[in-house]
Amino acid sequence: MEGQIYKIHSDFYYVDDGTNTYECKVREVLKKQKEKIYVGDFVEFDSGFITGIIPRKNYISRPSVANIDQIIIVSALKEPDLDLNQLNRYIALAKYYNIPTVLCFNKEDLKWDRHLSHKIKSIYDKLGYKIAYTSATEHKGIKNFEKILEGKTSVLCGNSGVGKSSLVNAINPEMNLQTKQVSEKTQRGTHTTRHCEIIKINKFSRIVDTPGFSNVKFDFLLPADVDLLFDDIAVYRGKCKYSDCLHINENGCNVLANIQDIDPTRYESYLYFVEEAKTYKERIKYEGKKEENLKKTVHNKQIAKISGKKRKSARNTLKQKIYSEIDE
Repeated sequence: MEGQIYKIHSDFYYVDDGTNTYECKVREVLKKQKEKIYVGDFVEFDSGFITGIIPRKNYISRPSVANIDQIIIVSALKEPDLDLNQLNRYIALAKYYNIPTVLCFNKEDLKWDRHLSHKIKSIYDKLGYKIAYTSATEHKGIKNFEKILEGKTSVLCGNSGVGKSSLVNAINPEMNLQTKQVSEKTQRGTHTTRHCEIIKINKFSRIVDTPGFSNVKFDFLLPADVDLLFDDIAVYRGKCKYSDCLHINENGCNVLANIQDIDPTRYESYLYFVEEAKTYKERIKYEGKKEENLKKTVHNKQIAKISGKKRKSARNTLKQKIYSEIDE
């Protein structure tokens, strides 16, 4: 049988085959392969055990979600104040995983700086992002937001307290997702979701409720690759004098030559992410990156591969047993 994992809790995987839901565990052979299984994965299962994972079209590693149609980045216009650096962080993450992205600006009912609207338009409209303005409390823009979600599996990401759960509740009050107020002291919300789960909000649309993306850092790629996450910077990188140009203070840098065409907040975010990537470069200098393949193909089927070290250990144990029996 085939189905999609819509929730993972402890060691149990909850699979939906389109008609029924099943509580499953993972076959031991998949555990030996150390195969990572995500919410959203399509799997093969039998008698309460997951036996195989169908190749996924995309994924995000943290939070662990697969087979997503779009990422919707939700930001608050006020309470908490709009953080463009954090917004750029989420946009860059979606770019890294090559997943279509929509920008949603919530809490339009509050007294926010209207000049922000022009800034948002001038930066992100030019980059080709679909933009939506909403107010979950006053139900403004909810119909448009509902159309954006229609027929898709969407991941909502954004800082805690920006109103992700409130937006879902505005579309379908029966969902009754838990919400919490933003702290007056810290101007931050509290995460109310503890695990990833695919939720059907109506007949046509599904969202992935996640614990959040608050710890996104670009300490997993090389500094020279960070510019690929910024379309407005990458467009100039091909004509830089050096192929590993970081666009900071290098001679012959085409990005710096066109810096007036890049919004300062975008370039500032780029510099932050380059610094984070430098820690990764330093780390891999002193670490071996070679990993043993945990699978092999036999008769067109992938099976768990026993490492050479484990085989040697098993042979030694067998020899000791034989010698012991001879002694006896």
